[in-house]
Amino acid sequence: NENTSNHIITLEDPIEYIHHHKKSIVNQRELGMDTLSFDNALRAALREDPDIILVGEMRDPETIQIAITAAETGHLVFSTLHTIGAAATVDRIIDVFPPHQQQQIRIQLAMVIEGVISQQLLPTADGHGRCAAFEVMIANSAIRAQVREGKTHQIESTIQTSRNVGMVTMDDCLIEMFRNGQITRDDALLYAQDQLTMKKNLY
Repeated sequence: NENTSNHIITLEDPIEYIHHHKKSIVNQRELGMDTLSFDNALRAALREDPDIILVGEMRDPETIQIAITAAETGHLVFSTLHTIGAAATVDRIIDVFPPHQQQQIRIQLAMVIEGVISQQLLPTADGHGRCAAFEVMIANSAIRAQVREGKTHQIESTIQTSRNVGMVTMDDCLIEMFRNGQITRDDALLYAQDQLTMKKNLY
């Protein structure tokens, strides 16, 4: 909105922050006020020639399928899911669908996914607030193949070996935050995805 001229449509439940028009036109819709459901809102949004679509949350197969179709037709689509970690996010998207549809969704998702940013909020070491730990996955050819072939258990390993392009696992982020004094050792261990390996790295 500050740097490029686009038509942006957001579908939110509820709207938490008002985006004022700057270089882009931003249309914000709220579930229950402007639309009945995310899937209905998404269908309507696609008829308005948007460049960018934010789907507040992907909760059901219909919404996810429309979001994937929107991405396939050239729209930049952002959304959120209640998951921790890139692999878990991909698995959640696939698992929403019945088994006979999952392979087709894997193929479609592998073609359009650009990345996953996962976050957890942790208490700060001084006890006076919270700070965010992030996992960042950027879809490269290896990640796309893992999504397509149902090998999401390999995604974390690919992220670990791709730090040079900006990827980072949740646990590596936690270790760095502990070493920088942002969080305590106990919280780094508590929020770790692999607690056994984390314990070896912290002690």
